[in-house]
Order: sequence, then structure tokens, then C-alpha cells
Amino acid sequence: MKLIFLRNISIYYFIVCCLSSCNDMNKSEEKNPKNRLSEANSPYLVQHADNPVDWYEWGPEALEKAKKEDKPIVISVGYAACHWCHVMEKESFMDPGVADIMNREFISIKIDREERPDIDQIYMNAAQLLTGSGGWPLNVVALPNGKPFFAGTYFPKDEWKNVLTEIIKTYKEDKDRITKIADDLTEGIKSANSLDNLVDRKIKFSESDYLDIYKGWQTNLDERKGGYKGSQKFPLPVTWDALLQYYYLTEDQEALKNVKLTLDQMARGGIYDQLGGGFARYTIDPDWLIPHFEKMLYDNAQLTSLYSKAYKVTKNQEYKEIIEQNLEFVERELANSEGGFFSSVNADSEGEEGKYYVWTFEEIEDALNSEELELISDYYNVSRRGNWEEGKNILYRRFSKTEYSDRQELDIKKFNKFLASAKQKLLNKRKQRIKPTIDDKSLTSWNALMIDAYLEAFSALGEKEYLQKAIECAEFLDEKMLKKDFSLWRSYRNGKAGVNAFLDDYAFLSGAYLRLYQVNFDVKWLEKAKNITDYVIENFRDEKSGMFFYTADNHENLVAKNLELDDNVIPSSNSAMANNLYILGNLLDKGEYIQMSENMLNQMIDKAIEEPSFYANWTKLLSLKTFGAYEIALVGDKAFEKNMQLQLNYLPTSIFMGGKKENLPLLKGKLVEGKTLIYVCQNKTCKYPVSQAGEAIKLLEEYRTGTENFYQTWSTPVY
Repeated sequence: MKLIFLRNISIYYFIVCCLSSCNDMNKSEEKNPKNRLSEANSPYLVQHADNPVDWYEWGPEALEKAKKEDKPIVISVGYAACHWCHVMEKESFMDPGVADIMNREFISIKIDREERPDIDQIYMNAAQLLTGSGGWPLNVVALPNGKPFFAGTYFPKDEWKNVLTEIIKTYKEDKDRITKIADDLTEGIKSANSLDNLVDRKIKFSESDYLDIYKGWQTNLDERKGGYKGSQKFPLPVTWDALLQYYYLTEDQEALKNVKLTLDQMARGGIYDQLGGGFARYTIDPDWLIPHFEKMLYDNAQLTSLYSKAYKVTKNQEYKEIIEQNLEFVERELANSEGGFFSSVNADSEGEEGKYYVWTFEEIEDALNSEELELISDYYNVSRRGNWEEGKNILYRRFSKTEYSDRQELDIKKFNKFLASAKQKLLNKRKQRIKPTIDDKSLTSWNALMIDAYLEAFSALGEKEYLQKAIECAEFLDEKMLKKDFSLWRSYRNGKAGVNAFLDDYAFLSGAYLRLYQVNFDVKWLEKAKNITDYVIENFRDEKSGMFFYTADNHENLVAKNLELDDNVIPSSNSAMANNLYILGNLLDKGEYIQMSENMLNQMIDKAIEEPSFYANWTKLLSLKTFGAYEIALVGDKAFEKNMQLQLNYLPTSIFMGGKKENLPLLKGKLVEGKTLIYVCQNKTCKYPVSQAGEAIKLLEEYRTGTENFYQTWSTPVY
């Protein structure tokens, strides 16, 4: 009731304020000098260096100045690829009249949400409590102590001026009321992040719990267009990854059907760049057609992993092409030349959203001959009238190449050659346009997701170049982001690392190193994963709940302390840590890690079963606890080669270990001179070894589908 009351009084109060009018300030005609953001390391902040607004970066200087001068703080949060962030900058933050109000009456702080997600999370919670929604740009007004009392997203210039004018009037005339709102709102933010909501109890995990989760998904799935129901479509890769694992364990064809439908629709829709590869962040329609055109590294990393896993299950050639094209896009547009990757590609070019990607019919007509034009226009649904805005076309497909060639009675080989030639002509013409800018900072967490992407692509397609790229990225992060005490930096740009890392950086990097070890059996990556995990346990863990805060104990004090539990566009940092602890505990035979993981899942199981859409990564851990994981040990000179053969198959509940030495507890006694043997085990109990990958796969399938209780039927451990 308290939060409902808070939201109602705040909305009413500020609607009244924002509807009041105010006089325009006189505009200065002087040319704007560079402000202090010209020295920032974030590309997004640097984009605001020529604003007449006297921006600060987040830090003691701005906060102390606000307290000393008793001025409210404008906290404006965005990111470099964000279209509406650019619109508001152009309309408002470049306007001298707006700047005059902000500079005279407020302390203004610009924040790159990708560098400082901890701050973004707090003030996004404020926006959601006040308005019921959020987004970027996020514009918040707070007391000098950082407690927010107003929040919204994009404002047109005149509305923004009215808001600022009425806020400062009320701040001066009725500060007690604003302080009360700020205090109540801050308590609401703390409550939303409270560990008290978690249940400290032990649950016996059962298969029926896991089997029931599909019911929680099903009502929200769009069975016509894929994805979730709603007016917008986000890829949300973790959902389809979890449903694919659900299919593996249950053989539920309906689950697989929904995964395939979603992947097919995304691959053919306007959300995917049909010419150059790469997925946009989301579409503003329910048909995957009209994207906000920014391309984010985290989306494309996770989607590459997802299509790789789906390819293992389906052997769908369309998925193989998506994997290859997507990695070509990432390497072409986002590689930083040091082994790592930049963050994003802007939605805008020449001040217009999507200009680089959309086509008039005449532009296509100019690039192609008449035969190509007829076929390409039909294949990509192009018309003179346009399929988006007037005269503008977003390329999209209704069919795969095979389906289309069959419908048109075309020879598939000839059509492939014909299509490749026409696409290259269109790409050559597109290259003549001014390209969108790149956010050229490299983030630890997102680069860790790229390690996973390359490893999944390697294991699906067997291309050793992908494994090499994964190792290069791992080495880049090891060299530039990992400190001697195993703490991490979050961001890297122009040879400089900065910003202390957050839980997602640690969780995703340790997870990527664990996955890399399981592919190439280089034990140094396993050791690094353990060291990073131990650092997190020491510095991020809440002893009472067993969960991990988003920021370390030695992090600066903000108005609230964040706790990530919900899986969203990327897995939550706590679900990633829980999965890591389970895998690491099995690899190192350390029960304390497994127990930590189980304690975390105990508190989340009800949420995961009731609302799997928001806890998809937790359901993956639930499946391991209910059905059990398989430990696959490969020992001998050809361990790597046989591991490659095994992992061409989709084996999401298997944990791999091995090499030429018995360097892990579960490898002891398994090396036989002159042979490479494969041991399929569960709960440290192993069947007699086999020498061929196919035999091991057969064992896994037999026990997965035909044995009620895997480990009770096996022989004594082989050591």
C-alpha cells in the first residue's frame, strides 16, 4: 500500500507541476565551448561535450557542489546507440535556454548506463515506481544527497523546460514536501531490492517442479509470430536457451516448436540486418519488422550462442548461416584490434534513425539489373510505396532460401549464387552511405558473452578459427581487465581501463573461462575462473541470504544497494553466479560451491516455477538439480579431438573435463597409457569407459531417456 500511495501522490503532484507554463529564457548566441565531458572516457559522455549544459560526470565533485549550493541534481542517463537519447540531446541539451535553467538552478550529471549500470538500476527503479514504466533517456531529479523525487524518460524541449521550472519553484517553496517524496521513494527502491523478500528454506528439488514450468511460459508465448505476446518484440535469448534445454530433458515438441518459430521469425524479420548481419535491440511492432536500429554486442553475442545450440538440435542450414553472418558482422564492425570487442552500433546516422539500413525502391532499382530487381523485391518484400514509412523499405523475408526457391521452382544452387551476387551489389551501394558511429568502449561482461558465442559456434560448426577468437578475447580480458588480486575493471577504451567492475562482469567472465576450459582443457582458465569466483564470494556475498550484491563491499555508497535476481535481456548476475558455482563445484569436486548454488536456488525456485519468463536462467539450474548433470571425463593424448566430436552434439546438462594429465580430482586414476578414454559419470559414479565419441553419446542417450535413476544403476566409481 505504501508504494501505491507513493506512486499516486507523486504522479498527481508532478502532473500538476508539469502542466504549468513558464516563460522561455533568453537564448545565448555565443558558440558553446567544450564542457568537462570532453575529458570523459565514455563515448556517450563525449557526445555531450559540446552541449551548453554544464555537465558533470558522476563523482564527489558534483555531489559535494550540490550539497554546498543546496541545488537539486539532474541525473540524465543514456547510452551511445540510443535514438531518443540523441533526439533529446539535440532538442534540449543543445538549447541555450534549457542549458541556462539547468546551469543556474541545478547540478547536472550525465551517466553512461553501460559504464555505470549500478546507478542506472537505482534511478530506473525510481522511474518505474513513479510512472509504471522506464526506458532511455532516463531523466531523474534528486536531492543533493542523491535521493530521487522525480523521474521520466524522453521529454520534448518545452515540456522539459516546464518540468525544470516547476521543480525548482517547488523546491524553493515547499522543500519539505519534496524531501518527504524523496525519502518515501528511496525506501520504495530499497524495498524492491530487499533481501528480506527471499525465503531461507530448503527444498527437495523434484522433476515435477521442473516439468511444471512450461505452463508458466505457455500463456505468454506468441504462437503465431514467436517471442512473447505484446506490441513490441525483444529477442530475450535466455528464454529460448532455457526452453531448448527443457526440450532436451522432456522431449516436449511444443517447446521446441516455439523455439524454432522464434528463431525463424527473428532471422527473417527486420530486426535482423538481411544484408550485413547483426540483430537490432528490439522491434516496436509485434511482427519483428520495425526495429530500433541500434545493434548491441550483448544481443548479438547471446543470439550467436543460441543459434549455435539450436543448430546442434535441428541441423537447420538457415541457423548455420546466421551464426556465420553474425560473427562476420561482429568482427567487421565491433572488433577492437586487441582481441576484444566494442559495445554497439548507433541507431542513427546523419541525424536520422535507420537511415543507413532502409531503402527506397529507386535505390534498389539503381543497384540491380531488372532480373535481380524483380526477384530481390519479392524476396525482401520491397515496394515503391514502402513497407515501413512512406517510400522506405526495411528488408525482411517470409521464407528461408530453400522454401522460397521451392515456391518459385528455382534451382537452389542457382538461387544461392544469384542472391549472393545481388546482396553484394546492395552492400556495395550501402557502403557509400555515411555509417552509424560505434561506441568503442569494451565492457568486460559483454566481451565475456562473446567468448561464449565463439565457443558455442566452434562446438556447433567445428571451425577452429572460432576457438582461436574465443581464446584471443579471453586473453584480452585477462591482460587488460583482470587485476592481480582478481578484481576486475569494467570498461576499456583507448588503452585505458576504468570503472570498478560489477557482479555481471565477474559472473559472465568466470562463466566464460569455465566454458573455455571445458572446450580446450587448458586448466589455467579453470584456475582463473576459481580465483574470480573466490573474489566474488569474499567481496560481494551477503552472508545472511547467500545471494550476491551487484556492487562489492568496497564500492561507493549509493542511496540503495542493488540485487539482481530477474533474468532479462541478459541473465541476472545472481543466476549466472549460481550456475557457475554449480559447475565449478563439480569440476573441482568442491561441495561448498555446490551448496552455495543450491542455497541460492532454494530461495528462487518458487519464482522460477511461477514466472519462468522472468527467471529463465534459474530454470536451467533447476534442471541440473532435478535431473542431475553428467560429468564427462576425457583422458589421453586425443582428449581435445574427441571432446570436439562430442560437443558437436547438444548436451546442455553435461560438464566436460579432461586432457592429457590427471590434474583434477575426478580425473584421478582414469589415464591409461596409449589410450584416450571417455568416462560418462553422474554424482562421481562412472560407467566403464569407452573410446569413441559415438559410444559416449549412445550411453548418454540411453541413460537420459531410458533409466529412471541414472546413478543408482551404475557400477562403482572407476578410479
